[in-house]
Amino acid sequence: MVFPSKYNKSDLNYYKGKYSGNEHNSDKIKKSYLLDSPRIALLGCGGWGKNLMRIFHNLGALKLVCDPVKSATDFAEKNAPRVGLTDNFNDVIKSSEIDALVIATPADTHFELAARALDAGKDVFVEKPLALDVYHGEKLKQVAEKNKRILMVGHLLEYHPAILKLQNLIKDNKLGVINYIYSNRLNFGKIRIKENALWSFAPHDMAVILRLIGEMPVKVTCNGGNYLNSKLADVTVSTLEFSTGQKAHVFVSWLNPFKEQKLVVMGDRRMAVFDDVLTSNKLKLYDQKVDFNDRFPVLNKFGVDVIEYSKVEPLKAECEHFIKCIQTRKEPLTNAKSGVDVLKVLKACQESLTKGGSPIICQK
Repeated sequence: MVFPSKYNKSDLNYYKGKYSGNEHNSDKIKKSYLLDSPRIALLGCGGWGKNLMRIFHNLGALKLVCDPVKSATDFAEKNAPRVGLTDNFNDVIKSSEIDALVIATPADTHFELAARALDAGKDVFVEKPLALDVYHGEKLKQVAEKNKRILMVGHLLEYHPAILKLQNLIKDNKLGVINYIYSNRLNFGKIRIKENALWSFAPHDMAVILRLIGEMPVKVTCNGGNYLNSKLADVTVSTLEFSTGQKAHVFVSWLNPFKEQKLVVMGDRRMAVFDDVLTSNKLKLYDQKVDFNDRFPVLNKFGVDVIEYSKVEPLKAECEHFIKCIQTRKEPLTNAKSGVDVLKVLKACQESLTKGGSPIICQK
């Protein structure tokens, strides 16, 4: 473990010892430090990990940042004072001075790190996706249950106050019967080399759609295109069909000329649009529907309402929820089951994609 040289003696009293390499030192962080808050370590301080570091540090729960890349720990040293630094995942997982781990490493490492952490008695927050296949996701769920540990998945949109408001609108029948939902998650960049656009971009939207409709799809189809790498799809369009007759479409791409993050929910009374790219007025309710006059369709448009919702930062709400679940031992909103359900949908979509868009029955 490496501590910033700018710490003075009183700062260092929060910690005991230094370590590096594979040798484990169990006296890393003084147990009396913030006893009312769980002691959280962040694994991975690149990309999204920097945002998680900011929030958990501001909440007073972050005790350690671990990343093998020096520029990442340098960033943590500068932006998260009084936080321990290390490049050794193994030591962090073994440490008796850490209560919980937040895993923001590449997706292909999620399963191994989370499984080891759960077996070591740690509560775990894993960024999406929970794993890269259903078997590993279910295995993590089993390990968490066996060890009576909290396992939470970072499906951030489910903590967005606009999405929570949208859920209430649907529950209160403000939109009427939901006919279909579509989402676009498009950008130029964030290109991955180990998972395709479906697995990288779609988990958020799949999670929200499953939450809004309240059930798993019975069948999916998925088509896409590989343009940068013959083995990885850069663009995919997935269709989810539900037992109630509802459908959902998810369009993702990292080769789009502009950024778009839009969710549209079409009801038979009203239509809702959540546009996450906008800086304000992200959620709107369109009071319009189709009636029939002597068998002829009549379009009725009665205006657009901007829907107000809490302005709390979604990531802060998500991180606070994780801390609360650790303290109360209550199941997270985005628990292991919800993470596995998303993996099941992604798996079926991937199979359809591989088979040229053939319909695939989705695992319950």
